[in-house]
Amino acid sequence: MCKSSGFTTPQGRHLFYTVPVPQDEHLCLALLVPDTCTIWSELGDRLMPAFNTPSKIPYSDVNIGLGTAHPPRWTSDSTVAEVTSIQLEFRELSRLTKNDKYQEAVDDVMKHIHGLGGKKDGLVPMFINTNSGQFSHLGVYTLGARADSYYEYLLKQWIQGGRKEADLLEDYLQAVEGVTNNLIRKSEPNKLTFVGELSHNQFSPKMDHLVCFLPGTLALGVHHGLSANHMKLAKQLIETCYQMYAQIETGLSPEIVYFNLNPHNANDVEVKPADRHNLLRPETVESLFYMYRFTKDKKYQEWGWKIFQSFNKYTRVDTGGYTSINNVQSSENPEPR
Repeated sequence: MCKSSGFTTPQGRHLFYTVPVPQDEHLCLALLVPDTCTIWSELGDRLMPAFNTPSKIPYSDVNIGLGTAHPPRWTSDSTVAEVTSIQLEFRELSRLTKNDKYQEAVDDVMKHIHGLGGKKDGLVPMFINTNSGQFSHLGVYTLGARADSYYEYLLKQWIQGGRKEADLLEDYLQAVEGVTNNLIRKSEPNKLTFVGELSHNQFSPKMDHLVCFLPGTLALGVHHGLSANHMKLAKQLIETCYQMYAQIETGLSPEIVYFNLNPHNANDVEVKPADRHNLLRPETVESLFYMYRFTKDKKYQEWGWKIFQSFNKYTRVDTGGYTSINNVQSSENPEPR
């Protein structure tokens, strides 16, 4: 007899952080063979109400016990990253359960966004309205928070689908071109290549740590046959992401940095007091993993080891595990949370 999943208790969950398939496929296969509990399928079913919107763009919040979904109290918008970063798991769930409904729901989201206006050279705004299905807060483009994983998942879905889905590849390649043409700059005085932001045609040299997913993604694309020019950009960006750690006193990156564009200033990187926290984000280390695997250059392995040592020194807690810290600029008091 199958044991209860415990999902019947009313529990509010964020769709983006509640995925119906574990990362280990062998574990998932074991759970889905005959005569065992199809717990991941049940979880997928309990997340499906998120897609019951006028536009089929999912709500951000789901009550997995009651089977209801809703937007945040303050808006009818979802972030583009939220609604385009659940595709890999839902598509995999369809493959494992032989039930197409999960993939169809998330594929419809991607097809809808593929055809939307409001983009700039393949770059998308950060928000999308669940009622109208249209982008909102137009004119603001970033590869940081609220948009980042849209770009990452374009490539990974294309790979997951056997590199056959032309719309995904088209959107990814257009986005890379859009980044190159609109968001790439070099800092002063050391000419670090970075990805800034664009707000109503005004460039900002602000770069979230989240953006450091990009060098690894670019390298992954090259590994699957895309332009070698993407690897050149990946190498430049991973150098920058590493310097966001190496130039900080604790050897840990802040959440956000601003790059200097004035040749008369001495420092490439500026950190504002509100941005000097570290949330144990994985993007740089993940990109270093890709870069080392695909180039065999040991410097990426060495950089990763240095970052790991800094995490161990400043964020590890005595009782086990790791904690975020409030101040990466103070080795004396990093202010663990």
